[in-house]
Amino acid sequence: MKKGFTELGLTRKDCVEMSWIESVLYIAGYPRNIKQEFLLQGKSLFNKTNFKAKSDSVKEPIPEYVLEGIWKRFLQEDLPVAIWNTYGGMMSKIPESKTRFRHRKEREFMIQWLTVWQSGDTKTAAEHID
Repeated sequence: MKKGFTELGLTRKDCVEMSWIESVLYIAGYPRNIKQEFLLQGKSLFNKTNFKAKSDSVKEPIPEYVLEGIWKRFLQEDLPVAIWNTYGGMMSKIPESKTRFRHRKEREFMIQWLTVWQSGDTKTAAEHID
């Protein structure tokens, strides 16, 4: 984070290292102390939620003024989520012949945008989807 996103000013205390399955539970909103085996029950701790997700493949750095516009739109949602996946780094050090990964060179990163809402009525859904 210090090398790729220096402008964020992140420190070790700002980050939580976790396994992939722990991140699945975290993103789903489960408490940190829940056992992974809970997923085997096929039940949710929460009421039904609805969501809309979209992924953007970014091929070059995003100018700051564009990010400001993105944040304004993004923060209009009730429960916005943005997941930024950087490419390059360690993946660029692994030869293509060793593992297939089609995003290796042509993309800087991908962003997955999500919005979540509780109500299941069509009016509420249209507000979040359009």
